[in-house]
Amino acid sequence: MAMATRRALHFVFKVGNRFQTARFFRDVLGMKILRHEEFEEGCKAACNGPYDGKWSKTMVGFGPEDDHFVAELTYNYGIGHYKLGNDFMGITLVSSQAVCNARKLEWPLSEVTEGIFETEAPGGYKFYLQDHSPPESDPVLKVTLAVSDLQKSLNYWSNLLGMKIYEKDEEKQRVLLGYADNQCKLELQGIKGTVDHAAAFGRIAFSCPQKELPDLEALMKRENQKILTPLVSLDTPGKATVQVIILADPDGHEICFVGDEAFRELSKMDPEGSRLLDDAMAADKSDEWFTKQNKSKASG
Repeated sequence: MAMATRRALHFVFKVGNRFQTARFFRDVLGMKILRHEEFEEGCKAACNGPYDGKWSKTMVGFGPEDDHFVAELTYNYGIGHYKLGNDFMGITLVSSQAVCNARKLEWPLSEVTEGIFETEAPGGYKFYLQDHSPPESDPVLKVTLAVSDLQKSLNYWSNLLGMKIYEKDEEKQRVLLGYADNQCKLELQGIKGTVDHAAAFGRIAFSCPQKELPDLEALMKRENQKILTPLVSLDTPGKATVQVIILADPDGHEICFVGDEAFRELSKMDPEGSRLLDDAMAADKSDEWFTKQNKSKASG
């Protein structure tokens, strides 16, 4: 049974260089800064990873979070690099404009198959750009994650989390899943060996009606599945408080389920988002841009 009331929200990336990362998402992919939030201490649901200090969250996407799959960029002050694992295999999106932007800005691009280009966000995160006009809905088509046992993962995502199977290719060891036709899909790609999350490990987020969260938690307990953060309320300064539960699939991929009603309130686009990010980067002397500016002044 597909859970039509559930929706794919975003993928969380840890970023070490906000300036270059913002340049990639804004100038290469052509996404908009939807909102930017600064936090003085680590998140109760470890949204920013296992770090206690000051951090920021920037949501970027092609349109509002209500009906677009977006990226959540988390930046931990003072941490400039995260070791990449083999867990995240890429995000695929349709945008001939992004291909054009990358060429213009001389951002590295390589054609992997006809009309599909591979590029990397700072930190080594892979993006696949299809060189077509984007659909009217959401240009972000799918997120691909590595799994070590496709059948076991399929049981988890389809039977326990209620995702519909859209495509299945036993030979290529891949499955495409989703909650609705017009939403970003999740692609599971079987790999040989174990899935290594290293330090850069991401997280994929979905929403569901808030009343379903306790049932989801109870189901995972019954099935002896891993719950990383039991149901908890998260505060964002000056914005709505949301309830979340953080799960882990058989390979340890982190999954966040958030109550939809409060999340729609929290995730309203902030017209000041882009300025807030720019101000934060300007104030953060550890951002590479400042280092470069100072170096060029010193050598000039």
